[in-house]
Parts: sequence; structure tokens; C-alpha cells
Amino acid sequence: MDGEGRIRKMIDNLPNEIVVEEVSLRDGLQIEDRPFSVAEKLRFIRGMEESGIKRIQVGSFVHPKWVPQMANTDEVFAALERKAGITYTALVLNEKGLDRALDCDVALLSMSTSTTETHSRKNTNQTLAEGRERVQILIEKSLKAGVHVRAGVIMAFGCGYEGPVPLEVVEDLVDLYARLGVHEINLADTCGLANPRSIYELVARTRDRVGNDIAILLHLHDTRGFGLANVVAGIQAGATIFDASLGGLGGCPFIQNARGNIATEDVVFMLGEMGISTGIDWKGLSRLTLEMEELLEKTLPSRMAHLPDIAA
Repeated sequence: MDGEGRIRKMIDNLPNEIVVEEVSLRDGLQIEDRPFSVAEKLRFIRGMEESGIKRIQVGSFVHPKWVPQMANTDEVFAALERKAGITYTALVLNEKGLDRALDCDVALLSMSTSTTETHSRKNTNQTLAEGRERVQILIEKSLKAGVHVRAGVIMAFGCGYEGPVPLEVVEDLVDLYARLGVHEINLADTCGLANPRSIYELVARTRDRVGNDIAILLHLHDTRGFGLANVVAGIQAGATIFDASLGGLGGCPFIQNARGNIATEDVVFMLGEMGISTGIDWKGLSRLTLEMEELLEKTLPSRMAHLPDIAA
């Protein structure tokens, strides 16, 4: 195959569009000390809507003692003026949280379990076996209630405590999720340990195992600067949905001063340059990032938000 043929094959294998789920109000804010009011969260949601975001992770239904930033998630959903064509999502960790989410009429819920014993105990105070049983109960109850379910494999590409994760452990969870009938499987690079090759290999293997009826979602961190490259590798292997966070807000709790999630505006700009539509205005998101920086009194990792003409 000549050079033109290889280029054409690469282009033909790219999708026309990709879905981006904005997670800054949950995964980004959860480790911040500054509390955000219901009104502040609603203002950012409006800005995200106006910028073209179609999936917004509003928060998580967890105990406020452990994650104070999420204490007002129920209030945010109650006050939210839901727009047609936009999906408002949330995270649940247990049945009490799921009941709260169902009371708030959340249409799409995220639930996950870990691949390593150490992380599972530190994250949820459960063994791997207990975590697996917990997530299965959550999935079954959610599906019965008519909720769209994204089921996550935490530490899919390596663990900040235990190092490499055996492929069979990840595939075992993927098989469980597929049998239960989830709508999406989320492969999470929780510590930012993945690289483009490992992303491509695991996404491709997962796609082969679950077929085309289950969407593959990637949750990526930019801890080592591979975030955008990993997005491209994931797309080439068949991932169609990506978590991203305003400004790259968030971070890996296992690595001090680590960069956070991949920045939504950076992902959107890159995809647009590649001819892949997201329907999102990266400049609008960049202005939201600058507003977030003012409130948090710190600079976020975003690249596009810090171009000279964004604040104008």
C-alpha cells in the first residue's frame, strides 16, 4: 500500500463524530477544598449547555462526610432546568446513592468497581469480591428501573498501588458487564498510566469481546502528558465516548501534583482539527475554564484556554 493509500485508510477509519461527557462538576470538583453552591454549579451547567455539551455529569450521590463537594447534588438536580437533547448524568457507589439518584430522575448513571484489592479497599472499603457483588446489584437495579447504565472498570490500565493489572482481571469485569446488559463500558485510566499502545490494545480487545451493541467509553488522565494521544488511539480502536473535564480540573489522588483529567476544550479542539465533530464550542468552554480558575484561584492545565485571545 502506498502513502496515499495508508492516509486514506487512516481517515476512513475515523468516525464522523465523538461524544464528550463533561465531568468537571463531579470528578473535577470532588478533590477541591472550595465549596461550590447550587447556584454556582447551575451557572457552569448553563455555560456548558450554551457551549454545546450534550452530556454533563452533574455530581455523585455519595455520603457528604466523605465527599463534601457532592453534598448538594440532590439540590442541583432538583433546581436543574433540563434541556431537550442534553443528558444529565451522575455517579453512584451504593444502593442508598442509587435510590437518591432514582428519586432525582437521573436518566444515565455511572457505577464502577476496581481491578485491584488495595484500591478497592481504599476507595470503597470493600474487597474485590464485595465490590463486584455491589456493582452487580447496582447494575441490575438500575436496568430494572429503566436507567441507561455505564459500568466502569477502575484502574483498567494499571494501579497506583499495585502496578500492572492482569488483562484477565479487566476482561472478567467486561464479560460480567456484557452479560448483565449494560449500555456502556467505561475503561478508566485512573492514574494516567496508559499509553497509546496500551489504550489501543485494550479498547480493541474489549470491542471484540462485547461487539457493537455496547459503547466503549474512556476515562483518561493526563498525568504523564499522554492524554490527547490516548484519545486518538482510543478512537482508532473503537471508543466512541470520552470523559473530559473543564480546564483539566481534577487529578490523580495517588500521585502528588499530578495533572488532572484531559481538558475538554483541548479534546474538542483537537477532534475538530481532525475533522471529527463533537458539536461543542471550545472557545466557550475555554472562557468557562478561566472563570473556574478565578473561583479556585489557581491555573488549570488547559492549553486552549490560555491562548491570548480567549479572554477577550
